[in-house]
Amino acid sequence: MKLFNTKNIINVLAVLMIAITIVSCQRNGSVAEDDLPQEELTNIILKVRDISPGSTAPAIPYNYSMGAGGAPTIPLQDGKTYEVIAEFKNGNEDVTQEIIDAKNEHFLIFNFPNSDISLTRTDDATSTRGDGKRVGLRTEWVVNKAKKNPSATSQLIFTLYHEPASVTEDSQTNGNGIIFGTQVGGETDAQASYNIIN
Repeated sequence: MKLFNTKNIINVLAVLMIAITIVSCQRNGSVAEDDLPQEELTNIILKVRDISPGSTAPAIPYNYSMGAGGAPTIPLQDGKTYEVIAEFKNGNEDVTQEIIDAKNEHFLIFNFPNSDISLTRTDDATSTRGDGKRVGLRTEWVVNKAKKNPSATSQLIFTLYHEPASVTEDSQTNGNGIIFGTQVGGETDAQASYNIIN
């Protein structure tokens, strides 16, 4: 009897191909998998509402379109307080819930390079990570000075990190501005820029 006849080889190859196909189609749920790949994010919307005493202003959406170029402009007045809610979209589909569902794997950092803004994360339990750090989908901004240096551009650089090794809600001075949140490691899921005017 031939051990390596054509029929045996074909059967072994068929079994191997089926096994490889099954394994490659299964998601193992490992933390290395990105539940929200960067290429699936098309828009980042910041809904900004003046919540200063006496204000009845509605929230105004500022839509950053990934890859389209150009930064939306957010007008902020010195001395005012704003509630800011972040939403993430893939086309017309709101995928913010996917970030909430995987909150332990995500963290937002707010970089204001030419502004004096005090930011507080106001996330509730639905977007607070297991380590107690709030993701940053809901924040409150107290604007001390929207534009510190009048001759320089004021902006927000808004970054969503995926699977950082560690995070803090700490703030740190950065040149003429301030960064809210720190992270070690991880990958950038999305980054948006918004111009700030006074």
